[in-house]
Amino acid sequence: MSTTYFTQIIDFYKAQKRMPTYTEIMKITGLKSKGAVAYVVNRCVEEGILSKDSTGKLIPEKITSGVPMLGSVVAGFPTTEEQEVSEAITLDEMLITKKDDTFLLRVKGDSMKGEGIKGGDLVLVEKTNNIAPGDIVVASVDGEWTVKFLRKNKGVVYLEAANPAYPPIYPDQELHITLVVKAVIRQY
Repeated sequence: MSTTYFTQIIDFYKAQKRMPTYTEIMKITGLKSKGAVAYVVNRCVEEGILSKDSTGKLIPEKITSGVPMLGSVVAGFPTTEEQEVSEAITLDEMLITKKDDTFLLRVKGDSMKGEGIKGGDLVLVEKTNNIAPGDIVVASVDGEWTVKFLRKNKGVVYLEAANPAYPPIYPDQELHITLVVKAVIRQY
């Protein structure tokens, strides 16, 4: 299979921040039919370059080859630790366990700044039923969404900010929690 098609698909993905449709793949590759596109896509899936989610949407699998891991660095007093490449890891491999149930949300506000989550940060969240008190969650409280710590005290479930300026949130009517925060991403 020509790697040119794959490169064109990934270039589209990088530019548009989404995977192309079959019609768009026809346009960017010059293929003449959706059958030809289906053949290319199936070959990419067979080779592990692309995959499909449960709805058939394309997911890029091999966009990067990973970032070299050089070792560790002390956050206290400087040391003379030698740096050597120990392995290469991708952030997807490190952070994502259930690809179809994982996505990013941009944070607004400062209620979680004590936990190091600031406005403008991205939180990587995973849809799950395995949520426990102490987790940082994205919850719907009486129809409004927020990111907070899940807490439980004497059988009462509530949400708590990581900023003393914000009081605990006790739902008046309903509390829905299916998303847990797995990581925080900040660009400098």
